[in-house]
Amino acid sequence: MNIVNLIGAAWGLGASQAGCESGPGSLQSIAMQRHLERHGVAPVWEAMIRTPPTQGDTLQTVIALCHQLADATEQSAASKRPFGVIGGDHSCAIGTWNGISRTLDGPLGLLWIDAHMDAHTPASSRSGAVHGMPLACLLGYGDPALTTLGNRRPVLRPQDVSLIGIRSYEPEEMNLLNTLGVHIFPMSDVNARGLDAVMADALARVTANTANFGISIDLDAIDPADAPGVGTPEAGGIAGAELVAALARLSSDKTPLSLEIAELNPRNDPDQRTALLACELIAAALGREGNAS
Repeated sequence: MNIVNLIGAAWGLGASQAGCESGPGSLQSIAMQRHLERHGVAPVWEAMIRTPPTQGDTLQTVIALCHQLADATEQSAASKRPFGVIGGDHSCAIGTWNGISRTLDGPLGLLWIDAHMDAHTPASSRSGAVHGMPLACLLGYGDPALTTLGNRRPVLRPQDVSLIGIRSYEPEEMNLLNTLGVHIFPMSDVNARGLDAVMADALARVTANTANFGISIDLDAIDPADAPGVGTPEAGGIAGAELVAALARLSSDKTPLSLEIAELNPRNDPDQRTALLACELIAAALGREGNAS
């Protein structure tokens, strides 16, 4: 049984639809703990970061929560034990990878698996929802309070990021990422070449000149038939079992520093299909032999 530390980012303030703030708690349930154990993972919840009872300005609250999460992931990454972050809306990525990057001696590589680009800035966003902005923030574009979280430079270099499964975005996001030179593997590429080939290419890019790499998964990357429990489902996504298998193959070759899973919305997951799949993704990416503490 491999011990995997988990951190909950239990907020949904960055999303336009309520519900994903309950995602981490749903994976803390007895049923999900047992499901993880059946897949060889003994989960240890290190922290559960929640929206404060008295909430003020939404943006300022998200900033404060991201700071808390960054401190928690910095501590976990420094321990060298396998760990994952469970959101919450995808604004949690701003905190997750800021904290992890502080522990590295070189650049961070990131596989971003998502139906969306999440590369809006406050100037381009139609909704103003922060969960549509985390990748732009990590690249140094957006609200200054979120682009570094106190770090001296942006978390990510464009050449160290690969997006996989993209199929819904606005022109402003594509323009920003194209201008920066971020490599995008759209869902059409996955369909044409197969997920394994795409993952291999993406992994080569994010590990070429980096100190380590991580994986951020928005569950809406997966087809709604397999993962209905998300806030913004997009038809025509990656098959759930295919992504589990791809992560297992990837992690047997190169160990990710951490796995982040975001946007689990229990309100849209009455049969817990998405939560069970999230457990299998955790086990595939982090539950390898040799990683037990």
